[in-house]
Amino acid sequence: MTESRPIRIVLADDEHLLRTALAALLPLHGTIEVAAQATDGAEAVALTLAHRPDVLVIDLEMPGTDGLAATVDIRKQIPEQRVLMLTRHARPGVLRRALKLGVTGFMSKNAEAHDIAEVVRQVHAGRRWIAHEVLEASVVDDSPLTDRELDVLRETFEGYSVKDIARKLYLAPGTVRNYLSSAMQKSGTSNRHHAARVARDRGWL
Repeated sequence: MTESRPIRIVLADDEHLLRTALAALLPLHGTIEVAAQATDGAEAVALTLAHRPDVLVIDLEMPGTDGLAATVDIRKQIPEQRVLMLTRHARPGVLRRALKLGVTGFMSKNAEAHDIAEVVRQVHAGRRWIAHEVLEASVVDDSPLTDRELDVLRETFEGYSVKDIARKLYLAPGTVRNYLSSAMQKSGTSNRHHAARVARDRGWL
């Protein structure tokens, strides 16, 4: 960053009060400029592609397209896009998924605006920043599912059939069904699609 140009961000959060408060507070010291505000993940994708901000500041939990899904869509077209993700609840497994997607900043939504602004600057400078409380919560792994059960649920979530999953994972269809049945039992669900949604919602995938 040069002294003459503030860091341009797109701010995405479905909570109106929080989003507008951050939009007002983050630019106070003159080092950050809010180029656009998004109310959901789909709008975050569109505005990020349109404005090409230095940093995308995005809420993890949003209806429809959440922060992680939006990040996937954005980085397909802007691989170098820097992302700071905000969350109220760091579910187990979410931090790992976010880091794999290239998210370099992770902050609690309860943080003070000046702290979030500092992390925006860190992320813009190419550094990784994970808030202590987020890291602490993320290391707790409460998933009852085995790696193979997670594999088949992940493919189910992507919309693949049992036959396709078997081919992709080099397993017999009967073996895939056994893993799915076990995952359904452990997640308390009645079908594989519901089991995949539960696993994703709980941060196991």
